[in-house]
Amino acid sequence: MFGLSPKEDKFYLLFTQSTQIVSKTLIRLQDIMQQDSVSSEDAAQMHRFEHEADNVTNQIMERLNSTFITPLDREDIYKLAQVLDDIVDFAEGTVERMLLYRTGKPSLGAQELVHLVGLATQQIQAAFACLGNIHFKKTTILAAAEEIYHLESAGDKLYRQEVARLFEFEKDPIEIIKWKEILEHIETTLDHCESIADLLKSVVLKYD
Repeated sequence: MFGLSPKEDKFYLLFTQSTQIVSKTLIRLQDIMQQDSVSSEDAAQMHRFEHEADNVTNQIMERLNSTFITPLDREDIYKLAQVLDDIVDFAEGTVERMLLYRTGKPSLGAQELVHLVGLATQQIQAAFACLGNIHFKKTTILAAAEEIYHLESAGDKLYRQEVARLFEFEKDPIEIIKWKEILEHIETTLDHCESIADLLKSVVLKYD
């Protein structure tokens, strides 16, 4: 971990790129959730982010296959890369469904749920910035993981409240079906953030 070789450093650079894509994807998703409707261009932009994320993930996998010594366990690098990619996939899928279902402006609860995902991705980005110096930054990484757990727990509660609100106040069964699926997609995005926290915690404990 001290005096990284170029090959080792490349993994951290790729992880930085990946978390940057995750961050900008969630920033854009939060903006979209404020709109009265979703446009084709909104969905196309999210698809471009998803393509960017896939490209970085593929680079990480290719480097894994060509690097004999890696800075972290191969399995950890693989899982971290995949789950980061999943976050973007589910965020993109949320917008795609909103476009296909021709939804109106999301409820305040749905907006807040996406906001929680955005806060979680900020913690992810901060934690990944510390991976290259894991021995000295383990406290920071663990603190970020704990905050993600807190956000995911709050998101679970908010998700249940929003689903309950749908059934109580929405009279159109089609709208209930639409928004329940969209809320599930957002909540799953937050679940993937929690998976990242689990992985980061596991990596830190290996180097404790």
